[in-house]
Amino acid sequence: MNYGFVIDGRKCIGCHACTVGCKSENQVPLGVNRTWVKYVEKGKFPDTRRYFTVLRCNHCEDPPCVNICPVEALQKREDGIVDFDKRRCIGCKACGQACPYGALYIDPESHTSAKCNYCAHRKEVGMKPACVVICPQQAIVSGDLDDPHSQISQLVATEQTVVRKPEKGTSPNVFYINGDGASLDPLQTETGRPYLWSEQSRGVGHFVGKELQGSLRSDTGKPDDGTAARRVYDAPSKGVVWGWEVPAYVWSKGISSGIFMLLFVLTVFLSAPLSAPMQWASWAVSLVFLGFTGAFLIRDLDRPDRFSSVMLRPQFKSWLVRGGYSIGGFGALLALWGAARLLHSPLLETVSLWGGALFALITSVYTAFLFASAKGRDFWQSPVMVIHMLVTSLVAGGSAMLLLAVAFGAEASIQNILTGGIAGGVMLNIVIMLSELFGRHPSKQAEATAHLMTHGALKQQFWGGCIALGHLAPLVLLLFGAGPFVAVAAALLALSGVYYTEKLWVKAPQLISLH
Repeated sequence: MNYGFVIDGRKCIGCHACTVGCKSENQVPLGVNRTWVKYVEKGKFPDTRRYFTVLRCNHCEDPPCVNICPVEALQKREDGIVDFDKRRCIGCKACGQACPYGALYIDPESHTSAKCNYCAHRKEVGMKPACVVICPQQAIVSGDLDDPHSQISQLVATEQTVVRKPEKGTSPNVFYINGDGASLDPLQTETGRPYLWSEQSRGVGHFVGKELQGSLRSDTGKPDDGTAARRVYDAPSKGVVWGWEVPAYVWSKGISSGIFMLLFVLTVFLSAPLSAPMQWASWAVSLVFLGFTGAFLIRDLDRPDRFSSVMLRPQFKSWLVRGGYSIGGFGALLALWGAARLLHSPLLETVSLWGGALFALITSVYTAFLFASAKGRDFWQSPVMVIHMLVTSLVAGGSAMLLLAVAFGAEASIQNILTGGIAGGVMLNIVIMLSELFGRHPSKQAEATAHLMTHGALKQQFWGGCIALGHLAPLVLLLFGAGPFVAVAAALLALSGVYYTEKLWVKAPQLISLH
């Protein structure tokens, strides 16, 4: 048994009956939709045409939203329906980043993720989904795709159908007859001007009760001569739902893991003369910023009261869970190292130092795998993201340790090692960023993200804030400056550069429309 939908574009009249019926049946709040009708216009007056396309959850054979969910709030049933349980959801919004179709939203009343669930409560009693029943043109057909005698199975077998974004490998179970390419591919149309309810960032969905924001939509960069396909009505843009808390968590995590990895390298491999106060200070900074990391993660949740579910009811395929246990293990080993130092236990100190360094490495890079599992954001699928995260952590940790070295009057050899290491890390980070932005991209969406940062709406923030102030300025100070004040200025600029870089890397992909 494998339930799905067929949307017949030859019959749809764009009446929104399916949207209204779905809202009424499932009590969907204002500003969010489980199913919606997208309007795309082509041509120039008088030779114009409007296309109607019904969009919703695709109930994929291999749903990425299920794998990324840390608490099993989303699950694929045996009958093929991808359902959700709002009682478990912690509001991490990872499922929305993983869905290539933009089908999930944050319910402004429960503050949990929601989407089309095939009206599972109706299906259980033998009824069809509300959208199917209410459609006046019978343009929506539901049924069992595995039953060769069902209407939906026969339509798929006899009619030419298309699915949305087949290249994502999710095997969608929503098929379109006479599907319009410009309607199914969001990058073929401009987003259009904002209108009432067009932006969730104006106080709907995840942003309910939050400070109103301006328009966060981004166009494709194509010139509009009046003949290009135009998106004139669509579901509300969900905006940047992973806000400042996510780059802040990456930044604090980088400081915590990076400074401990450097403490390990300096004491074990370089036999550097680190004083006891310097080692204790490095340990304390690592522990404190690891605490900040957890605080930022909890702060990002729309249901922070359910955070413990990540550890107590985990879904181990999710990199959010794996990352949470990595952070927990790193914190435990940090505490163990401190206890071993206090108790003067060399063996325990050595074991915790090596174990802590290993978990610091895992903690520094696991976010790359989390981003990679967010299949809806192609720019995060970069093959060098692991190196990006590792280098970023070492630069952040090295900058923090350089500040400590100046504060504690560490030997010149220590400061020289840190200065050279940070300079090398900054140069390597520039190379990595430019390769991610100007190298070959896996898709048009990733290419549009890179264009947005280098030539689009975020270009001033990238070239001015990220490259000039966050990388080139500290690099010049580190290579040609001298003295403690220069070292402090370079370290602070490098730390700000790390945060600013991660802020753009998190924000830019979310500005590219998924539907």
